[in-house]
This record gives sequence, C-alpha cells and structure tokens, in this order.
Amino acid sequence: MYTRDSVNPCPDWATALLNGFSQVLLLRNPLCGLCCLLAILFSAPQLVGGALLGALAGLLTAQGRGYPRSDRQAGLYGYNGVLIGLLMSAALPWTVILPAAILAAGGLSSLLTHHWRRRGGARLTVYTAPFVLLGWATLAIAPLAPGLEAEGNSVHGVLRGLAQVFVLDTPLAGALIALGLLIAHPYAGLWALLGSTLGGGAALLAGHGEAAAMGLYGFNSALAALAFSRQGERPHKTLLAILLALLVQALFARAALPALTAPFVIACWLMHLGEYLTPLGRRRGAPRLHG
Repeated sequence: MYTRDSVNPCPDWATALLNGFSQVLLLRNPLCGLCCLLAILFSAPQLVGGALLGALAGLLTAQGRGYPRSDRQAGLYGYNGVLIGLLMSAALPWTVILPAAILAAGGLSSLLTHHWRRRGGARLTVYTAPFVLLGWATLAIAPLAPGLEAEGNSVHGVLRGLAQVFVLDTPLAGALIALGLLIAHPYAGLWALLGSTLGGGAALLAGHGEAAAMGLYGFNSALAALAFSRQGERPHKTLLAILLALLVQALFARAALPALTAPFVIACWLMHLGEYLTPLGRRRGAPRLHG
C-alpha cells in the first residue's frame, strides 16, 4: 500500500482509523479516509458501525500483537477490517452476534495481513486478499442480495464504480470517494475514474447494461488503476493492469462466482510476477509496492 505523509491535527488513533479507510484505495491520507467514511454515512448509515468495528479490530489487534507503530498509523492493518465489516453488515442480519463476528473477522484480517507481509509480501503485495478470503466465507453463509435496478446516466455508473469499492451503490458515495482521491493523489484519482469508466464500457459491450449502471464492472478496474498509477509508472502498465482486472472479472462472472476484489488482486499479482520473471526484474529483485 502507498503511504504519503500529511500534516493533520487528528489524534493518533483517529489518524490510524482514517488512514485505514483511505488504504482501501491504496492511499494514506486522513482527509481521503474521512471522505470515504462520509460516503458510507450518507449513503448507507446502517453499515457505518460495521466498518468502524472492523477497522478498530484490525488496529487493536495490531497494537496488541506489537506490530510496527508506523504501519499501524499508516492504516495498513485496518483497511481489510473496514471492508469485511462493510460486507458482513450488508450480508448478515444485525443481531447481538454480528458485532462480535465483525470484531473477530477484523482481528483475523490484521493477523493475515501481518503474516502475509512477513512471508509472502516480498513478491506479492497482500492488497485486499484477506478481505477476499473472509468475504468468501461470509457469502458462503449468507449470499449478498442483488441490488435494485439502477437508474441514471453514464456518469452515475462511473461514480457507482468507485462506490462499489466500499460495497456501496449510490452516485453520491462515488462522488465523495472521488473527492477523497483527488485530495490525496489527483493523478491516481483521475486514473481511478478512467478505470471505472473502462469497466463500465466493458460491461456495456458484453451486454450487461444493468451491471454497468450499478458500477459492478468498475471497482476492480478502478483499484487496478490506483495500484499502478501512484508512483510514476508508465501509462501502458496501468492500462494493462486495468485490462487484466477486467479479464479476470469476466472469468468470475462466467463461472458465476462472487468476485469481490479478487480480480484486482489477481491482476496485480500477475503484473508483479510478470515484472519479476523478466531479466531486468530479476536483477532488481522482487517488485513490491510501498506499505
């Protein structure tokens, strides 16, 4: 995950939590995290508690286990908890058991993230792999109900593509997330919008108009665009990552499997492995993103 220092007046715990929200977008910026939190609050307030519980569980687990403070403050142990908290809140009914389940899943995501970073992160960045694994387990228990039929223009579809990163489906949520991206990293934010646009276009070409309107083909390509546009990578690499994410997503759709953010993760791993297997990549060592 990408880290960027920024001066802010928040207490350490608040900064760590907000960075956890922004790290869902592979960025470290508390203002971006605040925009993401507001996107959830304004579009799906019933999910806010789960997102905060997941982030807090990941952070407290990392603190209790003595993981590096700099990584905790960067939000690297909170973002998977944010996502699993959102998904569990959306898929499971609110009972007295659900908060405990979210806390357990958020803590487990922190453990998985840490061990992956120690053992496998040198070659393959963890990204949202812990969320995908825990998300599949959640959906095996309670499949997520399909959304209502979407209405709106193509701009709404692009914004929904950003919103779907956080399991949201409103243009307002996407607009707030886009604002956070442009605050944290304008260049990467524009690439994320392009990635969502290309994802929606691919859905339309495949005859999936409703999926395009809901942004269901936009969020993985937007995340892939973010992963390869933040550190001065050449545009062709970012476009290749977007294309790979769309191809992997099409395979999941063909198999009728819940993709979550797996296409984004797999596309990025393929990119990193491709770089590592080239002669230049081997001389430089394993490719790895910051964080």
